Amino acid sequence: MKKFYQKIEDYVFIIIATLVYLIILLSNRALFVGGLESFWKLFVDVFPVILIVFLCIFITNLFINERQIARYFGERSGWGAWFLAIALGIISAGPIYVWYPLLADLRDKGMANSYIAVFLYNRAIKPQLLPIMVYYFGWVFVIVLTFYMIIASVINGIIVNKLMLPHHKNGEGTS
Repeated sequence: MKKFYQKIEDYVFIIIATLVYLIILLSNRALFVGGLESFWKLFVDVFPVILIVFLCIFITNLFINERQIARYFGERSGWGAWFLAIALGIISAGPIYVWYPLLADLRDKGMANSYIAVFLYNRAIKPQLLPIMVYYFGWVFVIVLTFYMIIASVINGIIVNKLMLPHHKNGEGTS
């Protein structure tokens, strides 16, 4: 029944968005055309990244099954999963929103919310920017800050996991 209501919500959103665009087209054609041009430019810029993300999703679906994800990143994974989530978050690149579909797919396969939170938190640590931070703030500051960010990410992951446990898989019941 919940899926039925979700589909209705999706269609209502599409209908409302279409009506808004039609009203803008009829009332201010220049604004409509400018919005369309902005959308196209954004689409062209983001499309290659989205292709890469969907390729990653395809590869994970092809080679990684739910049992493997649950084993390495499930609720009962060991310390290695924490370290891997930290490392992958640090080395990840690109805009954050392109990671959401892949992370959602991994969560659907059994990845715990705690590791997703740790991954997302550690995206703030960028190795390529560390030399600039060292130049402006010094080694000690950068090392201490990075260490505390990593520790805070694990604490954040634990808190997210505790808050999400009462809810069903895939965040159902959170709305």
